[in-house]
Amino acid sequence: MILILFFLVLLYCSTQTSGVSIQIHPNNTNVILTELNKTVSLTCESDGVAEGDNTLVWLRNNAKINLKEENKKGRSTVCITPVKEDNGATFSCYLHSNDSVKASVTLNVTYHPQLSGSENVTFEIDETLVLQCDMRANPLLLSMSWTLNGTTVDLMAGGLSVTNDGVTSVLRASKVVRKLHEGTYECTATSPVYNSSSKVFNVIVTEKTLKFPLMPLIAGVVVVFVTTLLAVVSRWKKIIKCCK
Repeated sequence: MILILFFLVLLYCSTQTSGVSIQIHPNNTNVILTELNKTVSLTCESDGVAEGDNTLVWLRNNAKINLKEENKKGRSTVCITPVKEDNGATFSCYLHSNDSVKASVTLNVTYHPQLSGSENVTFEIDETLVLQCDMRANPLLLSMSWTLNGTTVDLMAGGLSVTNDGVTSVLRASKVVRKLHEGTYECTATSPVYNSSSKVFNVIVTEKTLKFPLMPLIAGVVVVFVTTLLAVVSRWKKIIKCCK
């Protein structure tokens, strides 16, 4: 008899167990692999919960997502479209009546660096040459290379340096020399997932121009003009007498 009662208690408890589950479209997983600007649909369902206690809550990281009333009871759907600033974001769903009953998924958004097209850039002799290429990508790039007129940049011969901080690759020369630095530069990013992408810079080197400080010059002319005008006005009577 005791065993039968124990079994009935277990059976009763199992029928009262509540929880939530998240269905991921198109795949059911705890980590969603997607691409930038794609669409991800998440569906959360309450399991074994009485109708009055099955209100669902969604979080993006720690921020609550606003849901329509009809999208809260028993089954709730969140659509992320397009996927943009969501790499590493965790979406969680839980019961309003019991926030310890929770299910979560994390987005892994892949994207390549924003490199394309060509740009014409003009530098004067002795100016500082600076060219920049975007390195932001997921997964991280295998490499970022620079060429000048189709040949790997010779850092020693051109007095050039290449630096990167994981966000931007920068090619720099402290003083531009026409025979060394004029030409077509190209930065190329190599990704483990995407095809290589690149950007072209057509660098033109011009003669140094003499730069006048325009604003101070204008201010000086105005001061001289006003001073002369005041001087003429203050001596106007004397000037009139001299002219008679």
